[in-house]
Amino acid sequence: MGIITNKRSVMTLYSGASDIYSHRVRIVLAEKGVSYEVINIEARGKPEDLLELNPYGSIPTLVDRELVLYEANIITEYLDERFPHPPLMPVYPVARAKARLIIYRFDREWGPLVRKLETSSLAESRPAAKELAGYISQLVPLFNSSPYFLGDEFSLVDCCLAPVLWRLPVWDIHGFTPAETKILNKYADRVFQRDSFQASLTETEQELRKLAKAETA
Repeated sequence: MGIITNKRSVMTLYSGASDIYSHRVRIVLAEKGVSYEVINIEARGKPEDLLELNPYGSIPTLVDRELVLYEANIITEYLDERFPHPPLMPVYPVARAKARLIIYRFDREWGPLVRKLETSSLAESRPAAKELAGYISQLVPLFNSSPYFLGDEFSLVDCCLAPVLWRLPVWDIHGFTPAETKILNKYADRVFQRDSFQASLTETEQELRKLAKAETA
């Protein structure tokens, strides 16, 4: 966290056009109906103002007046508390703690695989794709038991899952059984059809999925 001296009247998000963690934050901002300015950051050549705000130069980075936040989970929980409607975390402490643990496990177990998929060729990333598909297969019964991951209400857990599921065709991840595919697609389509998800997509994210789907058609 950092403090800046020049106040900004609108939130500013330093975001990557195809960065999965930036996508997570964009979904939450859209769910909350928050107006914000986006500064798209390329993988190379990060601007000096970002490095002045965030010593790691990482994305996503959120600037809200004097406050500077980085790391997706810190940003999304801040936004959920700053803008309480609609709530994206359970009301009760035990349920909230369980939701945080689920998100932690996603990041701990899936994060290294996502980095491999994002930075390697399809051939080199094949083991990571297979491992991620295995993790997702384990979740299929949960996708089938309720509209969203934690139950009837959309939550931060869904915000974490959605960017991964959107990129499955891009990473050439398949191998699910027909029954799993049906359940997975039903859940994914429900999330993808939300206004907030559609608003969160960058042109790059739309094009990547469109091209990947065309190649497998």
